[in-house]
Amino acid sequence: MFKSGFIGIIGRPNAGKSTLFNAIIGDKISIITDKPQTTRNKITGIKNYPDAQLIFLDTPGMHKPKTPLNRAMVQTTRETIGSVDVLLMLIEANSDVHPHDLFLIESLVQVQVPVILVINKIDLIEKKYLLPLIDKFRTLYHFEEIFPISALKGDGIDDLLDAVKGILPEGPKYYPDDIQTDSTERFIAAEFIREQITLLTRQEVPYSTAVEIDLFKEDETKNLIRITATINVEKDSQKAIMIGKKGAMLKNIGTQARMEMEKLFGAKVYLELFVRVKKDWTTSDRMLQEFGLLKH
Repeated sequence: MFKSGFIGIIGRPNAGKSTLFNAIIGDKISIITDKPQTTRNKITGIKNYPDAQLIFLDTPGMHKPKTPLNRAMVQTTRETIGSVDVLLMLIEANSDVHPHDLFLIESLVQVQVPVILVINKIDLIEKKYLLPLIDKFRTLYHFEEIFPISALKGDGIDDLLDAVKGILPEGPKYYPDDIQTDSTERFIAAEFIREQITLLTRQEVPYSTAVEIDLFKEDETKNLIRITATINVEKDSQKAIMIGKKGAMLKNIGTQARMEMEKLFGAKVYLELFVRVKKDWTTSDRMLQEFGLLKH
């Protein structure tokens, strides 16, 4: 009997969803920073077993949105909640329930599929706080199972995957064995650039940035990929920060992103970056659609 299905990973911003997603898939596909709302799109990762195929969906963090960009991100998560076979609700190991977690639980009211509570970052909490936290969450929602894990250290993930496999229905193989994600290399390249912007710049700059890949050309004879990308920002002041003194910031972003790409793509990467001002793009539905962040 072959089992398969779609598993949504949901949780508040910064709970560690992308870290768990990458740990499960065994490769860095979803970008990770210490800033909330790093993930903007739904990202698919495929975990293959001889008797099962688990398709994981990493989603933007669930929060109360205040801008059109944030509303588009939350809409992506809501759509995922309604279209999977199993949900993993990720929370941080803490001594109390976070208000964002309560907001997320409210979103699960209509959910018909099993929801597994995953308590992440257990390496950062004293064991005496863990059982009371589990008891509190048990009173808030009927979770199928509860798993304490550390996504960063890999603790508890195998047990979690066994439980997911046990719940999934019998089904077909949706993807070939050698595919880890259905995201295009162009999309991943843009995400790796955005990751470095988020890590290296401050304040509102990462949230005002959208990356477009203008050229992605592989030269297999030289094992080389040529990539040209445009970083879109909202203001001239952000453009100045992005370029930096004598171009130092842009060069640093490019170097770090290129190294990440070379690791994943297994080829030399030649990366060229440009910066352009697209005034107030985060509040424009047309621009959000253009950047693939809002459905038409």
